[in-house]
Amino acid sequence: MQVDQLIGCGGLALGGPLLLTPRLFGDGRGFFFESWNQRTFEALAGPVAFVQDNHSRSAQGVLRGLHYQLPPQPQGKLVRCVVGEIFDVAVDLRRSSPTFRHWAGTRLNAATHQQLWVPAGFAHGFLTLSDQAEVLYKTSDYWSKQCERAIRWDDPELAIAWPLAALGGTSPQLSGKDGDASLLAELAPGELFP
Repeated sequence: MQVDQLIGCGGLALGGPLLLTPRLFGDGRGFFFESWNQRTFEALAGPVAFVQDNHSRSAQGVLRGLHYQLPPQPQGKLVRCVVGEIFDVAVDLRRSSPTFRHWAGTRLNAATHQQLWVPAGFAHGFLTLSDQAEVLYKTSDYWSKQCERAIRWDDPELAIAWPLAALGGTSPQLSGKDGDASLLAELAPGELFP
């Protein structure tokens, strides 16, 4: 497995998120790769216990996020796109981090089989670039309505360079919750990570 640190918007490597590229074995019959190996993952990212697998399907232009969960149930996510292509984003929400408010994004698709590790302390979101995309992700804690928070996808303080040109001039499709999300500047210190 190849591992790359994500470079944030300010040119600094974001400490925590990792882009994982599996070793693929293929021939005329198809391919095989390990999509999950606890020992390998822990050697790269440290000990993490996953408790839930999620699967979403989205039409082109759907933007989900930016979501995160606060303690006592913070969530790390191991994300991969198994059908189509997405632009996946991690935003550092750790106030003590030198990359606080920095973001990094990467394209995940069914052809490369790459996975993005988004640890607790980061917001996560993605934009569907293909006609349809199916995303699988493991979470390190259960969903909690009380702990869940969201930041606006178009927050000017974050200035995420979403590849909106891929949508042919249409605006992203948002859920009501994501459309009503707060700006980072509107959040109290307790709604971020130390």
